[in-house]
Amino acid sequence: GSQGGGLSGRLPGLRPADPGEFTLRAFRRGKLDLTAAEGLGDLIRAETEAQRRQALRQMEGELGQLYQRWSDTLTQALAHLEAYIDFSEDDNVEEEVLSQVDDAVRALEREIGAHLRDGRRGELLRGGVRAVIAGPPNVGKSSLLNLLCRRPAAIVSPVAGTTRDVVEVALDIGGYPLVLSDTAGLRQTTDLVEREGVARARDRLCQADLVLAVLDASTVPPEPAGLGAALGALQPPPSTPCILVLNKADLLQGDGGPLRHGFAQGPPLPPTTLLSCKTGEGLDRLLELLARELARLCGDPLCGSPSLTQSRHSRHLGGCAAALARFGRERPRDLALAAEQLRLARRELGRITGHVGAEDVLDIIFRDFCVGK
Repeated sequence: GSQGGGLSGRLPGLRPADPGEFTLRAFRRGKLDLTAAEGLGDLIRAETEAQRRQALRQMEGELGQLYQRWSDTLTQALAHLEAYIDFSEDDNVEEEVLSQVDDAVRALEREIGAHLRDGRRGELLRGGVRAVIAGPPNVGKSSLLNLLCRRPAAIVSPVAGTTRDVVEVALDIGGYPLVLSDTAGLRQTTDLVEREGVARARDRLCQADLVLAVLDASTVPPEPAGLGAALGALQPPPSTPCILVLNKADLLQGDGGPLRHGFAQGPPLPPTTLLSCKTGEGLDRLLELLARELARLCGDPLCGSPSLTQSRHSRHLGGCAAALARFGRERPRDLALAAEQLRLARRELGRITGHVGAEDVLDIIFRDFCVGK
C-alpha cells in the first residue's frame, strides 16, 4: 500500500489524495449530500456498534432524505403562495390555496419541533454520553473507574482527597459510547489544590449527561430517607439522570439485606446497586443499569425517524423553526413578507444538506398552476 502511494507520487501528473478528497468530489457531483458525507466521516470514527449503526443510516441518506422532504414541502408552499400573490387578481388561483399553505407550514413546524426535542439522542450517541463519577472523598470513585475500564487509569489510595483533577476515559458499554470522568471527592477543604479539584468536579457535574453517585455502603443509613439525604448532599443536577452506587459492599455485615430492602422499597430513589470494587461483586448489575440508561439516552439508532447528529443541524433547524414561526405572524399582515420567511426557512434546510437551490420554485409554479394557458 505505502509503496504504491510512494510510486504514484513520483509518476508525472499523479499525487496522493488529500484527506476527504474523494468524499468532497462525490458531494460536488451530487452523489452525496452533506449529511451523508458527515455520516461517512462518523462511520470512519465510530468506536461502538450503536455509533456504527447510526453513522451507516446517515451515510445511506436517511437524514438527508428527511430534510429534503421538508425542503420540498416548503418549496411547494412557497410556490403556491407566490402564485397566489402574483395571479389571484386574475382569478386563476383559488382562495383555498392559502389555507393549504397554512396547513402544510403548521404540520412542518410541528414535525421539526418534535425532531429538535429528541433529547439530543443522535448527538449523545455520536460524541459519547458524558458520565461523571461523583461522591464524598474515599468512597472508591477512582477504584470504580479502574474497575470499569479494566486498567489503572486513576491513582487509588486510602488517603482521602487523592484525586485532584478530572480523569477521563472512553468506554464501550453494551455497544453505546460512554465518556466517564472520575472527579475529586466533594467536601469542604482548606487545601487550595484540592479546593480547585472540587470546583472542577462541580463544573463537570453540571455538564454531565449521566451521574454515577458513589456512597460508602458501610456507612450510609439503610432506610430510604437516609439514602435520599446522603445522595442529596452531593447536589447532583435535578434534571440529570443518576445511578446510585453503594460501594464497599464487602464491608457489610451479612449480605446487606437491610440496605437492599431500603433502596428497593422507599420513595423515589434513582436506580441503585450494591458493589464491591475490591471483589468485583455487583459489577454485572451496574453494567446492566448503565447499558439500560445509555440505551434510553441514545435511543435505538435503527428505530423510528433518524436523529439529528450534529450541533450544526440543530442550529439550522432552529433557524428554520424560527422563520416558520415568523411566517405565522406575518401571514395575516403581509403575504410578501410571509413568503420571505418561507424562503429563509428553506435556505436553512438547504444549508444542512448542501442544496441551496432557488430555481425549482419556478418549476412548481408552472407545474401545479397552468398559468397563462
